[in-house]
Amino acid sequence: MAGIYIHIPFCRQACAYCDFHFATSLKNKTEMVGALCRELMLRKSYLPDNTRVETIYFGGGTPSLLDISELQAILDCVYVHYHVAGDAEITLEANPDDLSLSKLKMLRETPINRLSIGIQSFFEEDLRWMNRAHSASEAKTVLADAQSMGFENLTADLIYGYPLLTDEKWETNIAYLLQSGICHLSAYSMTVEKGTPLWRHIHKGQQKAMDEEQSAGQFLFLMEQMRAKGWEQYEISNFALDQSYSRHNTNYWRNVPYLGIGPSAHSFDGRSRQWNTKVNNRYLQGIAGGNPIFEKETLSVPDQVNEYIMTALRTMWGIDMVLIEQKFGQSIRVTLSGSSQPFIAQNQLILENEKLMLTQSGKLFADHIAAELFL
Repeated sequence: MAGIYIHIPFCRQACAYCDFHFATSLKNKTEMVGALCRELMLRKSYLPDNTRVETIYFGGGTPSLLDISELQAILDCVYVHYHVAGDAEITLEANPDDLSLSKLKMLRETPINRLSIGIQSFFEEDLRWMNRAHSASEAKTVLADAQSMGFENLTADLIYGYPLLTDEKWETNIAYLLQSGICHLSAYSMTVEKGTPLWRHIHKGQQKAMDEEQSAGQFLFLMEQMRAKGWEQYEISNFALDQSYSRHNTNYWRNVPYLGIGPSAHSFDGRSRQWNTKVNNRYLQGIAGGNPIFEKETLSVPDQVNEYIMTALRTMWGIDMVLIEQKFGQSIRVTLSGSSQPFIAQNQLILENEKLMLTQSGKLFADHIAAELFL
């Protein structure tokens, strides 16, 4: 099995915190759609013959900026050149302001069966601070509108840990999501990435720095609230009802191969990673000439082990010690067992049924713990 990720490098405007690759000019949108389709044809040998594509994910950028005909053209190309499973999960990332009732109705006529909606907050002042394109009223109505048009597999994004978000507002945001009827939530701590408008404002003293204690407290509150309502925290930032996990992202965390299409998109075949140029014009030129422009890294055994540790540790399934031994040898299992002992002693890790997993308190230090476990 495998997945296909398709990067749509356009946004209506730049969010203050975002460091993903995008352009706010849509002048090359038609040419870009054609190039994405051409890259799908050029790179169909990346996945072995007859590999079942079980997930297709439109990310960005803002994929919902594309017209229905453009989305359908890309999907048609996938279905022509790849073996797509009949029950494939096909996700479209979308902003609330793009999802009018008419747009939602037309989306229902495509194979897209899952929407990932970037809500971030239900408060107008927070959305303006983030420089989001949608309003609070759109955030409050979009989930009901999507369900009324027949979309059942819905996920929403929220952000916590930024200066405007009081604990009371965070509680309200969570409550809105819990009563909305959706089955999946992704929640992320606000991070300050170098080069973003937020980073520049903080660097110039025009904006407060993020407060780690605030972020940790709001994360703990989120975990408590979701658990109390019967949601599973199947990955540190992701919560699901009734096992409505993101199949695409879960496959990432389980090191399933995937093909990345579009500027800046990454691909992984189990032994190497490669990533396309993130410069739109270079990408278009390379595809037009039949030679996608990318960089490639072959993963050593320690690299493969570390990738597995980094991704598996974030999930509720944890690091499978039996798999470690089978795939990489007993000596690496012994090394990992030894390096995990201090965190087990501090009750930040537990070893249960041959699975090494983060405890609730350990989730606050996931990145640090993973780094300490790396070979």
